[in-house]
Amino acid sequence: MGDNKNKKVIVGMSGGVDSSVSAYLLQKEGYEVEGIYMKLHARDDGYHEENIANIEKVSKYLGIKYHILDLSEQFKKEVYDYFIQSYIDGVTPNPCVQCNKTIKFGALLEQMKTLKGDYLATGHYAKTDGEFIYIADDINKDQSYFLAQVDKEKLPFMMFPMSKYTKEEIKDIASKIPEFSHFAVKKESQEICFVDTVYTDLLQKHTKIDKQGDTLDINGNVVGHHKGYMHYTIGKRKGFYVHGAHDPHFVLSTNKENNSITVGKKEDLQINKVRINSLNMYVNDLELSADVKLRYRSQPTQCKVIICKDEAIIDLQESVYGVASGQFAVFYDGDKVLGSGIITSASK
Repeated sequence: MGDNKNKKVIVGMSGGVDSSVSAYLLQKEGYEVEGIYMKLHARDDGYHEENIANIEKVSKYLGIKYHILDLSEQFKKEVYDYFIQSYIDGVTPNPCVQCNKTIKFGALLEQMKTLKGDYLATGHYAKTDGEFIYIADDINKDQSYFLAQVDKEKLPFMMFPMSKYTKEEIKDIASKIPEFSHFAVKKESQEICFVDTVYTDLLQKHTKIDKQGDTLDINGNVVGHHKGYMHYTIGKRKGFYVHGAHDPHFVLSTNKENNSITVGKKEDLQINKVRINSLNMYVNDLELSADVKLRYRSQPTQCKVIICKDEAIIDLQESVYGVASGQFAVFYDGDKVLGSGIITSASK
């Protein structure tokens, strides 16, 4: 990247260990560094104050400026409301993917340019060469799946200092710096930053979710009842009643129109074909062979992909179980991300 001293990196700082060590490592490499803290939630429980105090301590140690950016209104609209509405619509959202696309590498990247930065760095565990996103060296912490909807033209401005480190190595670096040492033992932040307990507790604040409905079998026969379709995601096997059932039953689908859920045996969850839209591809091929992840924690599955305009059909080489509409299909070639899309339907 040429002479680092002439390059300015804006670091998205959360007050946690990864982003703090990111700022430290970039400064060691000779970059001019400034931090930005994003206020994503309108909270009055001391959450922001604690994070900003941490950032102030780190910034003072490094001798860098930091800024506070209030994105709470945009976050509510783009991420929080999307999360709530998805469950109301009977689909399973992934707010972290949405946040990376619209907030962190949307609004925050725009702010980086306003501050005359050359790059935006975050504490994500992933890699980029400016053309593609890649899996991080620490596979257990890898977040490439969550970044696969970020627009291709933004990749040249993105840096991930965590890319070559394990979490333990980052904690070790932090433990040797007195101003950072408390980060090394700080509890990991939860996966969805605005869900403190379970998602249904959050939904209760916005809509009525406890509304008894029919449980159906795959032929549409009423075989029991449930407590409200929003309580159920694809593959769930508890929390509903099936008359005279001896074998485990799993949720195959939910129907918001008549507040019903359809259940069946595990083999009924088998999927071989997936349809997606909202494509974000880093390659131009209209047909490709790839590995696909259909959830963050799922194993990659080999597939063939046929793209037609803003939709694609995925033919899986082997069956998978419990594919949920609203989740993201992310395509890989080895450790390289080829693109992604939102799952709209799945079938045998």
